[in-house]
Amino acid sequence: MAEHFGYRVVGTITAVKGNCYAGHKVGDEFELSINDAAGLCGMFYHDIYPYIMLFQLGGEWPWAKDKDVDVRECADRHNAVQIELRRIR
Repeated sequence: MAEHFGYRVVGTITAVKGNCYAGHKVGDEFELSINDAAGLCGMFYHDIYPYIMLFQLGGEWPWAKDKDVDVRECADRHNAVQIELRRIR
C-alpha cells in the first residue's frame, strides 16, 4: 500500500492498444501517490505525476463533471495504455 498524504489515488488500467512493454493489462490496479509509483511503468508514472499530485493534495479541474476521476493515456502512441485515476475521499 502506498504511503499517502491527503487523499488516496487509485489507478486502474482501462485499455491497452498494442503491447505494453511494461506488461500492464486491463484491470491492473495501482495505489499511487506522489511518493510511490506502486509498480506502474516509470515513463507512464512520470507523465501522470501532476494529476496524481492534484488529486492527492485535494485539487480539482473546475470543468470536470466528476471531480474525483480523470482518464489519462500513456505517451507511447504505438502501444498506448489508458489509466483511470480515481481519488478516494
